[in-house]
Amino acid sequence: MSGTFWAVLPPVIAIALALLTKEVYSSLFVGIFVGALMFTGLNPLHATETTFAIMGEKVSGNINIILFLVMLGILVSLITKSGASRAYGEWATRHIKSRRGASFATSALGALIFVDDYFNCLTVGTVMRPITDRQKITRAKLAYIIDATAAPVCIIAPISSWAAAVSSSLPEDAHINGFSLFLQTIPFNLYALLTLAFLIWISASNIDFFAMRKYNEQVKKSGKIDSTGEEATVIVGSGQVKDLIVPILFLIATCVLAMYYNGGGFEGASLIDAFANCTAADALVLGSFATLIFTFLMYVPRGILNFGQFCEAFTEGFKAMVPAIFILTFAWTLSGICSEDYLNLRGFVASYIHADAAIGMFMPAIFFVISLGIAFATGTSWGTFGILIPVAFSIFPDAASLNMLTITVAACLAGAVCGDHISPISDTTILASAGAQCKHLDHVSTQIPYALTVAAISFIGYLAAGITGSGWVGLGVGAVLLAVFAVYMTRKCKAADNAES
Repeated sequence: MSGTFWAVLPPVIAIALALLTKEVYSSLFVGIFVGALMFTGLNPLHATETTFAIMGEKVSGNINIILFLVMLGILVSLITKSGASRAYGEWATRHIKSRRGASFATSALGALIFVDDYFNCLTVGTVMRPITDRQKITRAKLAYIIDATAAPVCIIAPISSWAAAVSSSLPEDAHINGFSLFLQTIPFNLYALLTLAFLIWISASNIDFFAMRKYNEQVKKSGKIDSTGEEATVIVGSGQVKDLIVPILFLIATCVLAMYYNGGGFEGASLIDAFANCTAADALVLGSFATLIFTFLMYVPRGILNFGQFCEAFTEGFKAMVPAIFILTFAWTLSGICSEDYLNLRGFVASYIHADAAIGMFMPAIFFVISLGIAFATGTSWGTFGILIPVAFSIFPDAASLNMLTITVAACLAGAVCGDHISPISDTTILASAGAQCKHLDHVSTQIPYALTVAAISFIGYLAAGITGSGWVGLGVGAVLLAVFAVYMTRKCKAADNAES
């Protein structure tokens, strides 16, 4: 069954079950096991052995990514426990005096915490709630800002858990370094870039529309804060603002330095070559481990946390990252069973699609829509990466098609982030609601119109990129369409405000 139509079944089954059940873990595992059964001639025992052999190989080969996630979770727990988030919130309350300033400050903090979306959501809401409440920004609006600066920022940040996840999703025989490909997709990730531009516009103009406008008006009429009333995280430390900012900056700096070192920068390689050739996972482990040591030296001797409290964060941090680790493990295994050593999905797909070269120009737009649908239904971007990126390599298998591969992978990443952004079962969406202490359905219902607006513009951009063969053209088209929409909606909202007054 290797290299035949049957090689399509495992990812199709995984996708179909995910769409049907909205549960990604079991869906991925069923797809994996079906593939193993096909490879072993329907022998259940050998299929089980094959499944766990591939899983063990993938986990061992990507252990540094798992270690990075765990250490990142520990750092999140430490910063929360230290009281540094609370201290920052108190400081910002004294210095931010307008709604526009509160919106920009929230967005800036979200952009600063780009190493992981969990980290972002767990920190920004806690820090900024007092400030946004004071400036009468609704909790739904706060949740949108948190969500819009979580995954959309992480997916264009070279130093993030997302960069490591994308890099690890490439087939083993890929003709390009995973991290290098990720860097090349950044300028063509239309949804992420346009979402950030969209956020800047609505913050600067101080307007809202569609469901968000109606919701804000309802909250304004009620005169109450639209809070879930959930208790805030218990603070055990006496941290200051610097105890939040300094560890984050140290993490960023050490990860950048580690990437440069890993890529041969200390041995004479140029800056670009060092970052292109580095093993991102290895570098992120070095940077995060150094940050944990630094944070210990910063917290414990000063009495911010005692030794016991510091150690408690290890368990809490690991627990927080278990869902991400599970998704990655299953996604890696599904990619493995579909590799050339087993079912050779890439060989079949490549031979089928390349029969009609005209289809290739529509692949970025097609991949964007498919990726969006999968991520929306399953609530995960990372599982989507694992399914679709190997397929993109099947369609564009050689170095000669690198340009279209880059645009198509960028579309895959953009669609996955969009689907994750609007999915009510997405971890990021749920955490954004929790961080803002906003009712989850309120956040979902007000966010979807904003996200779908940017998604529609991104789709047209990918059509333009595919037809012209230039990601820059797609970006330009998307930027122009967003600007036109912004001008139209600004005038429409101002006219509505004047009519009401």
